[in-house]
Amino acid sequence: MPKAVIRLEDVWKIYKMDEVEVYALRGINLEIKESEFLAVLGKSGSGKSTILNMVGCLDLPTKGKIYLDGKDVSVLDENELARIRGRKIGFVFQTFNLISSLTALENVMLPMVFQGIDKYIRIEKAKKVLDIVGLKERMNHRPSELSGGERQRVAIARALINDPEIILADEPTGNLDSKTGNDILKILLELNKKHKKTVVIITHDKSLASYVERVVQLADGQIVKGQLKKEMA
Repeated sequence: MPKAVIRLEDVWKIYKMDEVEVYALRGINLEIKESEFLAVLGKSGSGKSTILNMVGCLDLPTKGKIYLDGKDVSVLDENELARIRGRKIGFVFQTFNLISSLTALENVMLPMVFQGIDKYIRIEKAKKVLDIVGLKERMNHRPSELSGGERQRVAIARALINDPEIILADEPTGNLDSKTGNDILKILLELNKKHKKTVVIITHDKSLASYVERVVQLADGQIVKGQLKKEMA
């Protein structure tokens, strides 16, 4: 049986705004298994972005525990959290977050700079992951010279560059037309099936459910439905 790579135990997140307390998450219990393809589905304000922050070690819970590979990350300081993010988690964002002055190759190489990896190794590895996402021929183009789908492919390649166990994709098709969005989802599916990555998609789009094994639905900071999907062939 696959092990749980991420486990949330009774996780609450409460934001204080002046004298008002906003409950973003209310006692979330969730396990994400190794090599699982999961969608966290919810409307705006449901808590799905806060879940992303918790799972991605970008924020800490107000109360409750978060385990990554069995280690309680809710007690770590920011430096330790940053090291975990750099090694274990790759992020793909709706707005791509590419640096406009850098080529596709340079954007993909960037996370390795912060890991102190030799430049030659960075170049060769970046070429390989760009090839995985079908952009080897476009590696010297800047973001302004790429389509929306190509920019998202660069973002996926950048997320892969440090060979993380987990890919977190925040509305990865949100800025794309339906055909391009389907192409991006197929890449994420291949990363899950062929490369055994744990992939978590945060989305409001119910149509994405057909691509994943399991859907966790959020409303008002709570899990309201979890549904197992058949694995796609």
